[in-house]
Amino acid sequence: MDNPSSPPELDSENLKAIKILGEGAMGRVFLVHHTSTDPTARSPFALKVVQRSQRDADRRARWEMEVLTRLSSPDPTLHHPFLPRLLGRFETPELIAWAVPYCSGSDLNVLRHRQHDRVFSAAVIQFYLAEILGALGHLHSLGIVYRDLKPENILIQRSGHITLTDFDLSRYLKKKQLSHTETVLHDKEDPNSLPVIPVPRKHLRNFIRWVPVVADDKHSKAYNKKPKPSRVSPVSRRKLSFSDGERSNSFVGTEEYVSPEVVRGEGHEFAVDWWALGILTYEMLYGTTPFKGKTRKETFRNVLYKAPEFMGPRNDLTDLIGRLLEKDPKKRLGYQRGACDIKEHTFFKGVRWDLLTEVSRPPFIPSTDEGDSTEKVIPGQIDIMEYYESLKTPLPIQQSPSPSPSSSEHRRNDSFREY
Repeated sequence: MDNPSSPPELDSENLKAIKILGEGAMGRVFLVHHTSTDPTARSPFALKVVQRSQRDADRRARWEMEVLTRLSSPDPTLHHPFLPRLLGRFETPELIAWAVPYCSGSDLNVLRHRQHDRVFSAAVIQFYLAEILGALGHLHSLGIVYRDLKPENILIQRSGHITLTDFDLSRYLKKKQLSHTETVLHDKEDPNSLPVIPVPRKHLRNFIRWVPVVADDKHSKAYNKKPKPSRVSPVSRRKLSFSDGERSNSFVGTEEYVSPEVVRGEGHEFAVDWWALGILTYEMLYGTTPFKGKTRKETFRNVLYKAPEFMGPRNDLTDLIGRLLEKDPKKRLGYQRGACDIKEHTFFKGVRWDLLTEVSRPPFIPSTDEGDSTEKVIPGQIDIMEYYESLKTPLPIQQSPSPSPSSSEHRRNDSFREY
């Protein structure tokens, strides 16, 4: 008898690929539909496909599906609004594939580059941070440290709300024990608990008066291409030890988002996600990350020793960034009480955390024909198996296009396994 918590098996023979949504170190993501149950592709979904022949692919794919299964309650009303759920899966001797809901608004990195000045206003940053906090807080409450927060992994749903993606670098860690005082505070208000998704009401609330998102036609093509930032894959720098249940010694993350404790190899826990949140917030505000160097070595040196630079007078937002980018994880905002510490910061004053899911007009809502111009349309909508069979046939060598003048502004697209 099948495990009732296991995801349903997908009928791979009836899945047709409409286009490729993205390609990465782990595999390809297709926009697909089921030709029998959805012949007109009115409800497509995203299908992530990994080839077993890739190094460590099988283990990482199964781990991501395990995390997604954990996030997929049988009761739809218990699904976290800012985290994905596992719709189904299938396996062949060569492939592993799993399906998640499709987010039609691309990702936060593409969205930022579509702004005239390549940055977000404080009000827009507040909205997105609030939803990201909700997602990270819920993951931490399940004992999952995310370890790969970056704009490219924050997808925009059709509703305009966010969804985190890519969990292959995450892992389970035992949460540290709270003191009596901290336990009382958590019992009073636990921001990491799964928020109740409210029943839609006739009059939905606006969270704030949002600044409209405007696409800059002059630069839109150059910035629509999703960069593939350098990523540190899980490589043990020394013998793993989880005797205290709180720390991992794996060297993982994305180069410009890696925390000092990861660079030092001294072991890390949930506070790495709060460091990454600080880097993300800085990038949304200034359009660049604070510790980026000309080389990886310089970047990591900056992470360890350089203080973040702020322009203009300090305010609540820069104070939040500074407290998240504390080099010592034990002094970092969020270390003691997780998301609750961060939610109480003055930058979030006035935020109605219980009403986030009811915001009807987020900063950006994808249009019905919204689509990343870099997505590759597959002629004739072939099935997945035929597509991978076609890859076995060598293609004629084509001259590589000249690099975009904007490419230097993106993170390096090389991936590395060791450092």
